[in-house]
Amino acid sequence: MEKTGKLYGVGVGPGDPELITVKAVRVIKSADVVFTAASTKNDYSLAVDIASPYISGSARIKTLRFPMTKEESQVAAAWTANAQEIARALTQGLTVVFLTLGDPVTYSTFGYILKTIKQVMPDADIETIPGITSFHAASARLNRILVEGEESLLITSGAFGGSRIREFHQVENIAIVKAYKNIKDVNAALKEAGMHKKGVAVSHCGREKEKIFDNLDDLENRTPDYWTLILASK
Repeated sequence: MEKTGKLYGVGVGPGDPELITVKAVRVIKSADVVFTAASTKNDYSLAVDIASPYISGSARIKTLRFPMTKEESQVAAAWTANAQEIARALTQGLTVVFLTLGDPVTYSTFGYILKTIKQVMPDADIETIPGITSFHAASARLNRILVEGEESLLITSGAFGGSRIREFHQVENIAIVKAYKNIKDVNAALKEAGMHKKGVAVSHCGREKEKIFDNLDDLENRTPDYWTLILASK
């Protein structure tokens, strides 16, 4: 029986090329095939851009397309088709790397790939390489303590507004990723929780377009930016 390959889910960090682990670099260098995710409307992959110095010249780079739609049947079909493409590479005995921004198991496309691969190819050999998250990078960039002592930390998405913030009033600290198109409701929820005044936002952390917002209300007067996160506390 021919030996199957191995799939690595690799986190390349939040954007700064220096914030990528030694292990991630080693695995990326060994890859025969490098997969990355993109929407059907976008060819660019920041994850590939970050990892490009370490990708072998002989490695194939393949973009997996994911439709930006709420139609569950279309989304499910895309996940299955992409997982099957990865599985085909594994059956050829290849070393396969799936690149993802930040950490592979934190609000990551790789999480969906991981679940679907296990359905398509239950015996697949998979290893996940953790990466630095955007909220850890932003906290370090600001020299701001993320959590300490007996405090609690809520990590949530702001993509659909501030509903999650309203559900957890007992936490002392919060990290909100995807704080962009519903920022008005996110701000409203932070004010209700008494966390707005001690909030700061970072956009494009560690990259050329990095911008820091000490007043969260300023986020409401600009074009929504997906690469924005908020750190707030009581």
